[in-house]
Amino acid sequence: MTYHHLSVLVHRQAEKYGDKVALKYRDYETAQWIPISWKQFSGTVRQAANAFVALGVEEQENIGIFSQNKPEWFYVDFGAFANRAVTIPFYATSSPAQAQYIINDAQIRFLFVGEQYQYDAAFSIFGFCSSLQQLIIFDRSVVKDPRDVSSIYFDEFMATGEGLPHNDTVEERTERASYDDLANILYTSGTTGEPKGVMLHHSCYLEQFHTHDDRLTTMSDKDVSMNFLPLTHVFEKAWCYLCIHKGVQICINLRPADIQTTIKEIRPTLMCSVPRFWEKVYAGVQEKINETTGLKKALMLDAIRVGRIHNLDYLRLGKTPPVMNQLKYKFYEKTIYSLLKKTIGIENGNFFPTAGAAVPDEINEFVHSVGINMVVGYGLTESTATVSCTLPVGYDIGSVGVVLPGIEVKIGEDNEILLRGKTITKGYYKKAEATAAAIEPDGWFHTGDAGYFKNGQLFLTERIKDLFKTSNGKYVAPQALETKLVIDRYIDQIAIIADQRKFVSALIVPVYGFVKEYAKEKGIEYKDMTELLQHPKIVGLFRARIDTLQQQFAHYEQIKRFTLLPEPFSMERGELTNTLKLKRAVVAKNYSERLKRCTKKMRNKRWTVNVKYETVNRKR
Repeated sequence: MTYHHLSVLVHRQAEKYGDKVALKYRDYETAQWIPISWKQFSGTVRQAANAFVALGVEEQENIGIFSQNKPEWFYVDFGAFANRAVTIPFYATSSPAQAQYIINDAQIRFLFVGEQYQYDAAFSIFGFCSSLQQLIIFDRSVVKDPRDVSSIYFDEFMATGEGLPHNDTVEERTERASYDDLANILYTSGTTGEPKGVMLHHSCYLEQFHTHDDRLTTMSDKDVSMNFLPLTHVFEKAWCYLCIHKGVQICINLRPADIQTTIKEIRPTLMCSVPRFWEKVYAGVQEKINETTGLKKALMLDAIRVGRIHNLDYLRLGKTPPVMNQLKYKFYEKTIYSLLKKTIGIENGNFFPTAGAAVPDEINEFVHSVGINMVVGYGLTESTATVSCTLPVGYDIGSVGVVLPGIEVKIGEDNEILLRGKTITKGYYKKAEATAAAIEPDGWFHTGDAGYFKNGQLFLTERIKDLFKTSNGKYVAPQALETKLVIDRYIDQIAIIADQRKFVSALIVPVYGFVKEYAKEKGIEYKDMTELLQHPKIVGLFRARIDTLQQQFAHYEQIKRFTLLPEPFSMERGELTNTLKLKRAVVAKNYSERLKRCTKKMRNKRWTVNVKYETVNRKR
């Protein structure tokens, strides 16, 4: 395998693949997918690189991208790399305040914005960002503010690079490009404190190419990858760079909410996702089973049982399944498994990397039982994504797999996972103190995650900072309980609150549609959702389901009090990060009065309410 610097990667691949499709994006007016060949991709990147010179961009200057996933992301990224410039992604959902912080911290002069929301947010804080000179708008339908005299559209920006008037300058800069150059600054969402800019150098991505080539041996230029997660997230960003390195076709999903439609239109062989995607698949199948009766229901249940024996009890362990099991599995493979995969849109699947949060064991077992090759992994922004991932044979349910070659991992104090290697960040942008606190002089990076090794595989237990200590001196790991409960069909989001309390409490956002259906079945009358969620029968329903799911936990770890919330957690109230991880401290503060009222009620009644912290990076 030949390795190329990101500044020339697209051009070298265009020389190899020519008119083969590199990218696709969906035209929403025609509902058609528009192909972009490698040759076109390369030509557009060269034009963008020339336009950067015309704009006055300097080497190692910071360029901002504030947009939904679009082909323009890649043009800006690789056009910038050709000039040795640095790209800084913003989440499309970032608030004006979040955008303002990043712009000022990174002293961004030029910010590319996607659609109307991003433009409006950026323009609203323009006057508070002394470095900001110009917005460049991807979407031509964006309506500019009447006061805006500096912003231009992306086609106007590209026009300045037409004919490659500054190509000599671009090529001179590309010649100077080094693996020691900074490629990206990725700002962490920040569940606590202000965001930190994680610096990822070109050397980090080169090393990831090496390690993934070694590990993901079935990935090839025949694959088609659905770009579903935001390109702001290191998981998707590093994955897409890897796809370009491997010659994989990338199909760009503009809006996360559209994935159920677009995945069926593309039917990809690869797709990065978070556990919540598979939780929804699991919930849908369970719902189907619950509403089915007779022979059809028996066949569905038997198919899952047979698949579990075939894939988990035998193939996973490198053993040959019994002949009768093989015959039954082949039958279900052509019927039930096939229908399920086609319904989702993944019948052409090669493998599906999944990370970003803990994968509940039930979900993991189900997905593998029906023949879906989900590869569970672990990584951080600071490690340029992947640290470990599961192998086809020998993986343990509950593990995050085997550490990639070239990465050192050791378990430190409080069972903290420490990392060292070429993919690990060199530090946080302009934050020497935070860098020193996270990275030891000999290079070991403190992840803040606790875990252990077993059978050569890495297991995660909890985020150390999330550990609660009750007033009785007992430590509680909220994520373990949240991961267990979130698979319940009635629970949408949940946050465990226990710090310095006598018992564990929870705030729960129910799946409102299912609660309404239950109320209709039981003849429960109510005027609004608040009243419904306080009804004794609804509280009793959740109490019973929670008690069933938390049986395996120690008594002091179990939820004693819970509150059902009539509204979901939101980014607007600061309760969720841009990656939809729960900011537990903010949630506890925002709902402190409800928790107090709940505690008072519990003194008189034997039921409680619960809230969910990080609903496994769920997308709304």
